[in-house]
Amino acid sequence: MKVVFVGLSITSSWGNGHATNYRALVGELAARGHTVLFCERDVPWYAAHRDLQRPPGGELCLYRDLGELRDRAGSAVAHADLVLLGSYVPEGVAVADWLLAAAGGCVAFYDIDTPVTLAKLACGDREYLDADQVPKFDLYLSFTGGPTLDVLAQRFGARRPLAFYCLVDPAAYAPVQAPLTFELGYLGTYSEDRQAGVEALLLEVARRLPEGRFALAGPSYPVQIAWPANLTRTEHVAPPDHPRFYASQRFTLNLTRARMRAAGWSPSVRLFEAAAVGVPIISDDWPGLDEVFSVGEEILVARSTDEVIELLRDPDEARRRDIGRRARARVLAEHTAERRVEMLEREVARARGAVPA
Repeated sequence: MKVVFVGLSITSSWGNGHATNYRALVGELAARGHTVLFCERDVPWYAAHRDLQRPPGGELCLYRDLGELRDRAGSAVAHADLVLLGSYVPEGVAVADWLLAAAGGCVAFYDIDTPVTLAKLACGDREYLDADQVPKFDLYLSFTGGPTLDVLAQRFGARRPLAFYCLVDPAAYAPVQAPLTFELGYLGTYSEDRQAGVEALLLEVARRLPEGRFALAGPSYPVQIAWPANLTRTEHVAPPDHPRFYASQRFTLNLTRARMRAAGWSPSVRLFEAAAVGVPIISDDWPGLDEVFSVGEEILVARSTDEVIELLRDPDEARRRDIGRRARARVLAEHTAERRVEMLEREVARARGAVPA
């Protein structure tokens, strides 16, 4: 297939979880013989923090505005078998109108923010998608599964809404040898609606366990936050360093944004990355988590500071390691780039009528 992405960013992982998903998808598509062009708006905040110069196996088009995108990618879009427009693309409504009119093949909306998108559509916010555009896409690839798929179909008219969860590249995320430096760590950009979880499940835990060491990595945290003295704060960890960061922790923490937690069935890319490295995860709780991982066997759940402390004080090291191994096996079986690309190939063939629906 000839595939064109128009996405938020593939060149910079700074402050977003989109980049590692795109990198893994593009790499796997290229490995399977597909031709891939990735189009990214050239904006200063990503330009200043680029950690990839060229997509793995694909071509890159950096554009300044919609006019330049049309000029530079118009021919590729017209001849593509599949065009994917991602969530949070600048001028997304205008870009969608152009792609839907100009594309010669299947057009998909790849929503890595589905609960946020639906909230915007419900109140008429057209930041990157208009409600009237939803039924026009051949496929709606949703970061969120479960009942949200029915909402997409029944309320917004999505023709083929599919659970297209985040994914991981097992070649990039694998167990590594690293000293177990931290009791618990967290990797995530600051989000106001996630900060209560950071406070309760990490910072307060660190304060109450002053003998332990803890870590938090991610940009955009307010300067007024009082960090515990035993917490190591890192502004940014580039994707090649993620495995070592995870592996330095006895447990890693997974926290979910409020809208994703309310919708359920919204596993983040960080969840799959940490699991692929084989590090046992302590997660906040949300509907559908037990369908992604077996709670108690492949992942641990905590709802309070006390519950996190109880898990950290469990002396059973064999169980801790087993949880990490089982989570890794689950991710490699179900949540790799290979699995997602197989799904894409299948769904594009169905959309084009090459195989039965």
